[in-house]
Amino acid sequence: MSAIIIEDRIVHYEVLGRGKPVIFLHGWVGSWRYWIPTMQAASVSYRAYAIDLWGFGDTAKSADKYSLENQASLLDRFLNEMGIAKVALVGHGLGAVVAAMFAAQHPFVVDRTMAIGMPFSAGDMNERLAGSGASDLAAWLLAQGPATEAARAEAPKADDQAIRATLEELRGIDMAAIYRQMQTATLIVHGQTDPAITPPSPDNGALPGSSHLIIFDDCGHFPMLDQPNKFHRLLNDFLDLASGESPQQLQLKEEWKRRVR
Repeated sequence: MSAIIIEDRIVHYEVLGRGKPVIFLHGWVGSWRYWIPTMQAASVSYRAYAIDLWGFGDTAKSADKYSLENQASLLDRFLNEMGIAKVALVGHGLGAVVAAMFAAQHPFVVDRTMAIGMPFSAGDMNERLAGSGASDLAAWLLAQGPATEAARAEAPKADDQAIRATLEELRGIDMAAIYRQMQTATLIVHGQTDPAITPPSPDNGALPGSSHLIIFDDCGHFPMLDQPNKFHRLLNDFLDLASGESPQQLQLKEEWKRRVR
């Protein structure tokens, strides 16, 4: 287990591979651990980090750290500790929110973001998210099977207060406005049958011009676990884009691949 100390508290992370850095940020259910297959896929060409946010996994549980601002600050401090000047962020649920807030504040640090299952408004979030504990959310959102075993095992480690605090705060934040202001190239990914977060409509005006929306059919809240092969091909194609290149080149065919120009 790898860890650093931030403000006298333990922050847990893991890292695989070499190359340009990419950081994976988990959602409200689970921890860094469900990213392992995705980290392995990315680590062939990139240095893949995954962090446990405040209140999750093996990072410290401390109620005074559960605001979204503090979660984004954790990411900032982590980058400084690791000496990372430019990074790609891949966030899921809560992690996607943190990545967006950080990218809006630090546009020259974040090269690109992938936002998975991220709500753009309070109306996008199922009320059951804030009304359930970590174990109940895992039972609701994660199918039974080997692919989800790590996420289900790690979910009870989360402080339910960390889940509730971030969800409650998020209800007062216009994430669509934050995204419209962002200049960072962003790939937005949703599962069509996600019971927790309603996918945005491509023409609802919430998406910035620097973004591209892709919907996984027959997929729930965890596309990286439900359809890992497709997800990993998409992720690697996204990471392989030149800096500043629009993700709108990416499209869904029988296999994920770059559009030939």
